[in-house]
Amino acid sequence: MKLMPARYILDQAEKSGEVKPGAHIIETTSGTFGMALALLAAARGYKLTLVSALSLMDEKYRQRLAMLGADVIALEDEKGDGNQVGRLEQINRLRLTSSGSYWTRQYDSDGNWLSYARLAEQLVVAMGKIDCLVGCVGTGGSLCGTGTFLRSLYPDLRIVAVDTHRSVLFGHPVGKRVLRGLGNSVLPKNVRHELVDEIHWMGAYPAFRNCHRLYRKYGVFAGPTSGASALVGRWISKTNPGMRIAVIMPDEGHRHAETVFNETWLSALPNWTEKIASAPTKVSTIAPLDEGDWTFFNWSRRTLADVMRSQKED
Repeated sequence: MKLMPARYILDQAEKSGEVKPGAHIIETTSGTFGMALALLAAARGYKLTLVSALSLMDEKYRQRLAMLGADVIALEDEKGDGNQVGRLEQINRLRLTSSGSYWTRQYDSDGNWLSYARLAEQLVVAMGKIDCLVGCVGTGGSLCGTGTFLRSLYPDLRIVAVDTHRSVLFGHPVGKRVLRGLGNSVLPKNVRHELVDEIHWMGAYPAFRNCHRLYRKYGVFAGPTSGASALVGRWISKTNPGMRIAVIMPDEGHRHAETVFNETWLSALPNWTEKIASAPTKVSTIAPLDEGDWTFFNWSRRTLADVMRSQKED
């Protein structure tokens, strides 16, 4: 899915002259957007440097990127939060030392969310009127972009965001995150809170369990980000019969075969065999819980500042 924003951003940069033949492309990534850039850079003859964290990319994934010609700088991640601050510092060092480099800026580039006009169009063609859109949030591009275009057609569209505990995107304090591929330790400009009606904070364990369920019941080999969004979509469908719901499922399971789909790895997780939420608990106070927990909050199309102000007043 990340080929859409990666291609759109590079296409626009080529048209404007910001990217010239043989250019050096740089980006910070947890993997998926980086893979999209690597595929495009290889096809178009660009040098590519990706900055990530050791906790986000395993050796096999780095090897796949290297086969496409990408240079990967994987930083230490002692806090387990993805070390986004350190990664951005590394990007800025690359900008200073690599003359003519181009940073695709997936977190802040308008090209990220604008590229999802295509996905919105495909959903309308396939489904007709859509009542609810569900998707995970990391950079904000897919949910906020698709949601913007769909809401221009359907003003009453309910937009449901999926985040994880200890991600700062919707007001949690930053901390170690087990569920990766969504959430963030910094706040991208592409996260448009005022679009969101409802926010779900999903722990890693319900998402992992739903990945197993999708594979066993439907043969869908999905990654944990897809597992999280699909679980929220399923709950909304159960509690709102007849609602037409579109769920964005961005990742496949292949990258997670040695973790999410590995019983030995799972059994080593703290409290993995204890109670894992199968439905969300509605909360009025924004605070992180454990990896087995799943909560939701009525965001009501407000800005982050407005919501956090109301939290202090309460």
